[in-house]
Amino acid sequence: MTEQSADAAVTEQSADAAVTEQSADADTRSRDFGELHVSVAARLREADQRYTGGRRRLVEALARAARPVRLPDIESMVPDLARSTAYRNLEALERCGVVQRLETGGERAYFELAESLLGHHHHLICVACGAISDIELDSETEARIDDSLAVAARESGFTPLRHNLDLYGRCGDCAAER
Repeated sequence: MTEQSADAAVTEQSADAAVTEQSADADTRSRDFGELHVSVAARLREADQRYTGGRRRLVEALARAARPVRLPDIESMVPDLARSTAYRNLEALERCGVVQRLETGGERAYFELAESLLGHHHHLICVACGAISDIELDSETEARIDDSLAVAARESGFTPLRHNLDLYGRCGDCAAER
């Protein structure tokens, strides 16, 4: 075997491995999306709403983003969906408990899948640029927060259902500009 044909064989094997890896990733994503779609469809059914193709694409875009995103981000991820349609569908998904809207002040609204679909987490919100980052606390810290909030609620005669913690400040880029 010549050096050139050996290189070609290695390149072909690498390409085959990449295709196999991409197929495995696609299979995993479609399985994950399958479970997600079942949950979302059930929530929409409970609210007498349909799970349209546009709503399905929005849910997948939010799942792929894996972070809170703004409407322009969503538009670039789902370019065939008109802005008005995307916004209307986001509002419907929000009413059904599928999507959560995060306001950062001004005209900035971010969207992400609801915590019940994503898992419990909190946010770091930049007051300068509006960027939002998801953060997860370790279970010990989360338990201490839950306990402290439960005591405060009990002392006030309040029955807590859940909590969220959004920490406002400046992101690294905005802090460096000061």
